[in-house]
Amino acid sequence: MSEKSEKDKLKNIEMRIKYAQVAILALFCISVIYLFLLQIVDIRHYKAKAGSQRYSKNFIMRGQILDRNGIRLATDQTSYNVYAHREYFDHEPDELAEILAPYLNVNQKSLENTIKKGATVILLKKDVDRKTAEKIKKLGLREISLDKKNERVYPQDELAAHIIGYYNPDADTASGVELTAKDELEDVDNNIPVQRTPRGDIIYEATTDPMLVATPRTGKNVTLTIDSAIQHVCERELLNMIETKKASRGAVIVMNPKNGEILGYAVYPRYNPNNYKKTPAVNLKNWTLTDVYPPGSTFKTLTVAAGLESGKIKPWSKILDTGKMKLGSWTIQNYDYHKNPNPGMINLVYLLEHSSNVGSANIALSMSPIEFYMILSNFGIGKKSGIDLAGESSGILPKPFKWDKSRQASMGYGYGASVTSMQMVSAVSALANNGVRVTPHVIKYSPEEAAEKIKYVQAVSPDTAKIVTELLAKSVSNSKSYINLEKYTVAGKTGTSKKPKEKSKGYSDNLYASVIGYLPAHNPQILIYVVIDSASTGGPVWGNTVAAPVFKEVALQCARILNIPPDKNVVE
Repeated sequence: MSEKSEKDKLKNIEMRIKYAQVAILALFCISVIYLFLLQIVDIRHYKAKAGSQRYSKNFIMRGQILDRNGIRLATDQTSYNVYAHREYFDHEPDELAEILAPYLNVNQKSLENTIKKGATVILLKKDVDRKTAEKIKKLGLREISLDKKNERVYPQDELAAHIIGYYNPDADTASGVELTAKDELEDVDNNIPVQRTPRGDIIYEATTDPMLVATPRTGKNVTLTIDSAIQHVCERELLNMIETKKASRGAVIVMNPKNGEILGYAVYPRYNPNNYKKTPAVNLKNWTLTDVYPPGSTFKTLTVAAGLESGKIKPWSKILDTGKMKLGSWTIQNYDYHKNPNPGMINLVYLLEHSSNVGSANIALSMSPIEFYMILSNFGIGKKSGIDLAGESSGILPKPFKWDKSRQASMGYGYGASVTSMQMVSAVSALANNGVRVTPHVIKYSPEEAAEKIKYVQAVSPDTAKIVTELLAKSVSNSKSYINLEKYTVAGKTGTSKKPKEKSKGYSDNLYASVIGYLPAHNPQILIYVVIDSASTGGPVWGNTVAAPVFKEVALQCARILNIPPDKNVVE
């Protein structure tokens, strides 16, 4: 290699080194400028960003859920877990056990053995109450810490469980009012964020108010429309009938039809929200909102109302009842056909009293499909009632263009449509309230909230509602039914319907027995709906034999609790 080429090679290496030095110097300068901007010019932004990562909201306790009389149905309870930290031990295990055993109410030797465990952090006891925790804090033991936790408790256990629901603070899951009133229950005034260390201790600044940040914030209380005394009666009477008849499910709903307030709402199977984690899913479900079924003869109240509202029948009309009729391949017959095969021309009181399927089918057929459909829709059939609980179904009301003659006829006696229990309550309540259907609700609202949440729908005219009420009251007064009360005039109707098969078409051998009615008939204070699913023992299963006895006891006890004056023998 020549001397010239060797010099060129060294020159190239020197140039590369100079370029590298310049690049390193430039990178150093850029880093210095960046750090200057970061630490001097833009320090507020990054300080705020770092601080925001340490901020957390103060500890929030949920508000209480109360019944209409102020009885506690759900409340928060604060408890503490007690831990020992080995790295901070100032006492020997036996000394620490001797100090703490009386406060923790545990055996001293057992506590000593727990403390001797090799773990860095040792759990000494769970769920210590507030008073005990305060006493332990005053001991000033450096090696002991208390972890505060919040627990939702239900003082009345199973009472109104499906209405109140449950709340899981760990997973932030809920049901019932615990879910629908979540925002209200967790709404606190002046919940100021505070900075905390990684261990959760508050970082006190010059502007920090020690009292404000150290005091747990509590959400707003929610008051229900439920009356605990009425609720207890509903649950007791329902359970008695369920056990007597070996039924699978049942419900009792008591509502004030004038304002939509639910006073009692019993659902079976029931559960204890204090132990909801161990409860089967079928018990947790409020099936009266989610599940639909054919309402049976209680639906005839709406059929008669629709016939009157459409003008196809009058209060004095006579309806042909042949005992049995055939539409295509579909045969309709009365439940008592074999005893009374051909009643002939019947009036509306007779139709309701004897629950005439043929008479009801003929009323349904007297209307056009669209006429009947529109009135049923006004009653809320095929629509959610709007109750302030989650999971409500819309029910099933087929569009009128899908109706053939047999579907329309069967609609008249409660088999063409499927309803929820709450839909039936909402629909029939319109007849008790001058034709106006009011949104059912379980939360007691302020006037401002009520104006937004509670709707009023004119289902039928006041005249139609009054006529149907009179017809129902006379039909009950003429009968020997359990719902024919001694001191109160009841406008009501019993019903029995076949239960559809769950996994195939057609009906099973099980029945829904139900009754719906309101009293006093001409100034209704309460509406009661009772439905019992699949009663299997204790004689014939009819609305009058299974559901009506529950209605009677609930009605009498509600009248006593609410101090409703008797109206029998009062001149109308």
